[in-house]
Amino acid sequence: MKTFSNQGNAGLVIALCDTIHANADLLSQIDGAIGDGDHGVNMNKGFLMAKDRINAKDSFSDALKILADTLMGDIGGSMGPIYGTFFDELSLKLADTSQIDAHRFRSALRNALDALLELTGAKLEDKTLLDCLSPAITTYEDALDEGADFATALDLMGMASRRGLENTRGMVAKIGRAARLGERTRGHLDAGASSCNLILQSLISGIKNVI
Repeated sequence: MKTFSNQGNAGLVIALCDTIHANADLLSQIDGAIGDGDHGVNMNKGFLMAKDRINAKDSFSDALKILADTLMGDIGGSMGPIYGTFFDELSLKLADTSQIDAHRFRSALRNALDALLELTGAKLEDKTLLDCLSPAITTYEDALDEGADFATALDLMGMASRRGLENTRGMVAKIGRAARLGERTRGHLDAGASSCNLILQSLISGIKNVI
């Protein structure tokens, strides 16, 4: 079974920070349609701060923990605690292993998703990042259950993530600041789902390169 080393793979998280930086303006543009327009600014601030604190020789789990602590400690609004929790829970499930395989990564993803469901109280079709994250992780789990290898399961997760993001376009926001706009939110992508898709695509691409 294909695996990747936990030790020395902080580069996966550094690349993730670079992805958010490269798409900061796009995220703010998406957010500006039905929100405050600062999603990209806040995300960029937090991820760049974390990048400065990560050593390329760090482990994957340690780098995730640094990112989590930075987002929870230094970023305001809702996204800091939400993404901070996501990365913290990923780190917790990966910290005690030297080689990460498809099933250990599955456990970490499920742990992170369950934590966000509890934290946010959001449901599917509330037009949040969970509409991207939940189907992506469920698809990854289903693929492994059906015998797919690590890379194939990651590819299927990436496709489900993109579909989940696109599906938010037809939803009406039911939670968060955008909810006050009601039907006016239909026809627009959700900013949180947009950043979530970028995060997942970066992790998928990076992991596929090291397994």
